[in-house]
Amino acid sequence: MAAPVGLARAAAGKLSEAVGERTRRLGSALRESPRQRRLVLVIVCVALFLDNMLYMVIVPIVPVYIAGLHGGGGERPPDRPQPGPTPPAAANGSGASPAPPGPPSASESEDVKIGVLFASKAILQLLVNPLSGPFIDRVGYDAPLLIGLAVMFASTVLFAFAEDYAALFAARSLQGLGSAFADTSGIAMIADKYPEEPERSRALGVALAFISFGSLAAPPFGGVLYQFAGKRYPFLVLAAVSLLDGLLLLLVAKPFSVRARENLPVGTPIHRLMLDPYVAVVAGALTTCNIPLAFLEPTIANWMRERMGASEWEMGLTWLPAFFPHVLGVYLTVKLAARYPHLQWFYGALGLVVIGASSCTVPACRTFGQLVVPLCGICFGIALVDTALLPTLAFLVDVRHVSVYGSVYAIADISYSVAYALGPIVAGQIVHTLGFPQLNLGMGLANLLYAPVLLLLRNVCSLTPSRSEQDVLLDEPPKGLYDTIRLEERSGGAQPRHGLPPAGEGSPGWEGGGSGRSRPGALSGEESSDYEDS
Repeated sequence: MAAPVGLARAAAGKLSEAVGERTRRLGSALRESPRQRRLVLVIVCVALFLDNMLYMVIVPIVPVYIAGLHGGGGERPPDRPQPGPTPPAAANGSGASPAPPGPPSASESEDVKIGVLFASKAILQLLVNPLSGPFIDRVGYDAPLLIGLAVMFASTVLFAFAEDYAALFAARSLQGLGSAFADTSGIAMIADKYPEEPERSRALGVALAFISFGSLAAPPFGGVLYQFAGKRYPFLVLAAVSLLDGLLLLLVAKPFSVRARENLPVGTPIHRLMLDPYVAVVAGALTTCNIPLAFLEPTIANWMRERMGASEWEMGLTWLPAFFPHVLGVYLTVKLAARYPHLQWFYGALGLVVIGASSCTVPACRTFGQLVVPLCGICFGIALVDTALLPTLAFLVDVRHVSVYGSVYAIADISYSVAYALGPIVAGQIVHTLGFPQLNLGMGLANLLYAPVLLLLRNVCSLTPSRSEQDVLLDEPPKGLYDTIRLEERSGGAQPRHGLPPAGEGSPGWEGGGSGRSRPGALSGEESSDYEDS
């Protein structure tokens, strides 16, 4: 009896070893450097795509769904009666008798709930990002990305089975927690895997294309499935894709291995990055350019229903054509940045001007076809700004701080979150007090006024890491900003090494020349000597 048991155990052991060896071979094949970089880019792009799909898929769903909850039913309310009662809401502020105030107050309550629901994700993301950025710098990019995907999966499932406003609010807030980890670590991982230009701009451009595809394809995707299949189906599809992306990340990156956390440099603290004037200018531009999109998302659906009598699928399809100019803007900016990298600030300023002009023309639209044109302009301008300035943040970290990107892209995520946290709540109040045209004119004017501020970035491309900065990075653990005073004190107290003059006296770093894309703090001895020769 013991012999068969022993044979069975031996056979099971051999089978286990064979399976383990096959798994190791597959993992090693996937972890080959060029292939791994492409797979990591695919995983990050899918994660960003999912986050923006989940963010925007509720745009055509929530107004009708919340109206159905007010009506007493948990399912979709009647589609055609909906546009009927809404025209009386055009008399929103003129009722003095006791009868008219009833419907406007109900409509206003719905708008406030919709605004809070849209803003809850960005508010939680705004609160978590100052913590998630340093956490990503400390533990690496893989594990936070997996945490973000897991939280996004849970929030998507909760969305699918939510039956009241409280559950929708909890799901939306939970998505903000996942986004604070997934978005920041994903973009930072791309910047880390692609340290040289123009590969970095190209990879970030691909990620932005997936973001735009998720943001602009989600409303028609959600609106069509919601109208013809039901509320749960859009979220269940997204939950399945999120689960598959997390499993692929586990297979490719092994985020919880010890190797993933080895040799991590100490990044610059996030509060010091916020004090960098160049980083502050970029962050302000990212916030300003996203204000029109953030303010229009919760308000344009009701405006289209009241002004044009638009149906659910029309409200969703309004954003779909804007995907193509967004991708075109990403493509043009990547090509122009590769040929004229010193004009990155100009591409961002041009994007702000396009956004401002397009936003001002939205209230003049009277038909579905007319509205598509300014929305395409807004998305084209956002593509110019994002594609030009996101690589600039990584470049600023490379030449002025330490090449660890979690905190700096947490600042970028904070910039987006400010717009999307304030937008839904503030936009609803402005529409009810001043009107939809005044809202768009104000957003357009803000973008037009901020465009000249990007002139402060016109000399950024000439910045290169100085030799004295490299000495500090090689001799001691990096601690953040290496300002000129500290470098002069360091050089004045000791004989300059390698025959180089003290910092501030002929230092080659800040006078232009060189690509400025090398990564300080990650040079070997041979690379260091090559750096000196160059």
